[in-house]
Amino acid sequence: MLDSPTTKKILITGATGYIGRRLTQRLSEKASFSLRLMVRNQNKVQISITSKVDEIIEGDTFDKDSLKAAMQGVDTAFYLIHSMGAKGDYGHLDRESAENFRNSCIAAGVRRIIYLGGLGVKQTASKHLLSRIETGEILSEESGKIQTIWLRAGVIIGSGSASFEIIRNLCQKLPIMITPRWVRTKTQPIGIEDVLSYLERSIDVEHDGNLIVDIGTEPLNFQMMMKQAAEVMNLRRALIPVPVLSPRLSSYWLILFTPIPYKLASALVGGLKSETVLQNDHAKRFYPEIHPMDFKETVAFAHKELQTNQVLSRWCDSSGQEACDIKDFDDPAGAIYRDVRIIPYNNGERAEDVFRAACGVGGPNGWFKYNVLWRIRGLLDKLAGGYGLNRGRRLHRELRIGDALDF
Repeated sequence: MLDSPTTKKILITGATGYIGRRLTQRLSEKASFSLRLMVRNQNKVQISITSKVDEIIEGDTFDKDSLKAAMQGVDTAFYLIHSMGAKGDYGHLDRESAENFRNSCIAAGVRRIIYLGGLGVKQTASKHLLSRIETGEILSEESGKIQTIWLRAGVIIGSGSASFEIIRNLCQKLPIMITPRWVRTKTQPIGIEDVLSYLERSIDVEHDGNLIVDIGTEPLNFQMMMKQAAEVMNLRRALIPVPVLSPRLSSYWLILFTPIPYKLASALVGGLKSETVLQNDHAKRFYPEIHPMDFKETVAFAHKELQTNQVLSRWCDSSGQEACDIKDFDDPAGAIYRDVRIIPYNNGERAEDVFRAACGVGGPNGWFKYNVLWRIRGLLDKLAGGYGLNRGRRLHRELRIGDALDF
C-alpha cells in the first residue's frame, strides 16, 4: 500500500505483547496511519493483522541493524517493551534497550517517541518500577533532538491483564481472604481501553518538547478494588486485614490461587508497597476529550469480554520464554534427532472437527491422556514458583502461534 502525503508511518515495538496486540488492532483500523511492526518472531502476529499492516520486521532493540531498518521513514515510534522476563539483570537490559532505541530514532529523524511506563517516584519505587522510570528518563534525555511523550499508568485493568487476573481469581476462589498491609496502599487504576485511547491520541497531541502524562482514575487500594470487583461479579467476599505478611509470603500466596508466576507476583507486590498515584494533571490538560471509565465499569467490561470469548491478548503473550521464539533453522548435517510420528485417521469425522478438538486441549478441557499426571506436573511447577496449570488459556476454542497453553 502506497502512503499518501497525509499518512503517518507508525512503528510499534512489542506488537505481540499485551498492550502491543491491542494497540496494533486499534491503529490498523485507521486509514491515516501506515503501520510497521517490529517483533522477535513474526509468526506470533495473528493472520488477521498481517493483512492490515504495511510491514513486519523481525529483530529487537539489541540488534542495531534491525533497528535501523525499522526506523526508516517513521514519524512516531511506540516503545512498548521491557526485559523483566529475561534472564540476568533486566534493569541493565532495559537501560541498554532504551538507549539503542532512542539513538536509532534520532539517527533516522523520527519525530516522536511514545513510551508507556508506570506510576511511582524514584525514592520509593520497587526494583521493577525503578527500571521503568529509568527507561523513561533515557528515552527523554535528548529532548533537543527528539520529542518523547511518556505516559505513566498504575494498575491496568482489562481482560487478560495480570492485575485483572489476580483480582478475578482471588475473588472467585476465596470467599474469605486474609489481606496483608500492602493491599491498603493507594494506587490509581485505569482500564486498558482508556490506556489505548491515550496512546493513540499521543500520536497527534500538540505540545512542544517532552511531556510526562500520568493517567488513572480515582485513587483506590487493592482491598477496595477486590471488594468492588466482587460486587460486579455478584460475589460476597470477606476481607480480613492483618498487620503483617511479608511481600515474599504474599507472592507465594498469589501463585497458589492465581495464574501468575512467582517472579511476576513478586514484582507486582513490590510495586504496591508504596503509593503509585498521579503526580500531574497533564491528562486533563492535554487529553480533555478522554474520560476514563471508573473501576467498576472497567471490571464489568473486562468480565464481559472474558465471558464472550473476546480476549484479544493476555499478560503472558510477551513472555520471553515462549517456545515459538526459537527460530527455525536448517540442519543439513542431520545433527538433531527428530521424532516425527504420523497417525492416519479416517473415522468419518471432518478434518475441521478433528482440528477443533486438537485446539481444545488444555485449560478446563484437560489433556487427551494422563490428566492426573499433568495435574501433578502442574503442582510441581507451581511449588517451584512457576505457572502451574492454572495459567489456563486465552480462549477455550482457539489457538494461535504464541498462545500460552497452561504451562
